[in-house]
Amino acid sequence: MSRAALSVLIFGLYMLIEGATLLVAPNVLFALLGLPPSQEVWPRAAGWALMALGFYYLQNARANYRPFLEWTVWVRSAQFLVFIGLVLFAGGKPVLLFSGVEFLAGLWTGYELRRSPRV
Repeated sequence: MSRAALSVLIFGLYMLIEGATLLVAPNVLFALLGLPPSQEVWPRAAGWALMALGFYYLQNARANYRPFLEWTVWVRSAQFLVFIGLVLFAGGKPVLLFSGVEFLAGLWTGYELRRSPRV
């Protein structure tokens, strides 16, 4: 497994943990973010979607599928910018912790991709 694939594998595990938390106990995550508790179903549905994405990350990392690894760098960087835009222009709460983790993980993957030879 390449170092870039390892970075995506670790991020996929992070997504699975975050998604499982939203699925099983969303208010734990909300409390960490300073958000009010919710009894709605959408956080749990989002948790399941996040777990599904985490599964795709894990499988592509295990396969060392370089195009996917490259795509994640772009998407994770864009997600950070979108979240900043939501805070600045749409009244979103400045809860950029998770977005920042995603951005830094994307930078790590991008760095490792540039270091590794293209096969």
